[in-house]
Amino acid sequence: MSIHTNLINAIGHFIRMDEDEKQFISSLFVSRQFRKNDYFLRQGQVCREAGFIVKGLIRYYSIKDSGEELTFDFGKENDFTCNYESFLDHSVSRRSIQCIEPTEILCASYENLQLIYSKVKEGEKFGRLICEQLYVYALKKATSFYEDQPEQRYLHFINNYPDLQQRIPQYHISSFVGVKPPSLSRIRKRLMT
Repeated sequence: MSIHTNLINAIGHFIRMDEDEKQFISSLFVSRQFRKNDYFLRQGQVCREAGFIVKGLIRYYSIKDSGEELTFDFGKENDFTCNYESFLDHSVSRRSIQCIEPTEILCASYENLQLIYSKVKEGEKFGRLICEQLYVYALKKATSFYEDQPEQRYLHFINNYPDLQQRIPQYHISSFVGVKPPSLSRIRKRLMT
């Protein structure tokens, strides 16, 4: 099985591709290996690649002026990864993407992604559908942050990432939920009773 098989299958959920297009897309994504705690992107850099996680786990976070880390999200196997805001308009990224464990990511440059849009029959459709999905996801996350209590956000985390609780350090989960680690411990105890 090719390293690109899951990537092609993931894209295939959005669009139809013939064999030549599958080969073409595969040729545009290069495998990169990251060690635990390596960065796919650092806050303050411009995001120049979009990626597809073959194996491993990442987190999206930023650092406040006070030095506190705010975890926005996580990515796991078969997820796409990128700071799309920085990637699309070439602005400086306001968040980092860090590997929580050894990670392999198939990476495509901005220019190569444009080739998919222009040379694959349904390439632009793929781009549109991915953007629509990201937009809806971002709105749901923002709404949850402003309207849901920390306990509800923790339940969302469990529902969205049922297989990740043992792979993610608790202090990252508490940052994602928006509470300090002792508060997360109390939430978990309440939910167990």
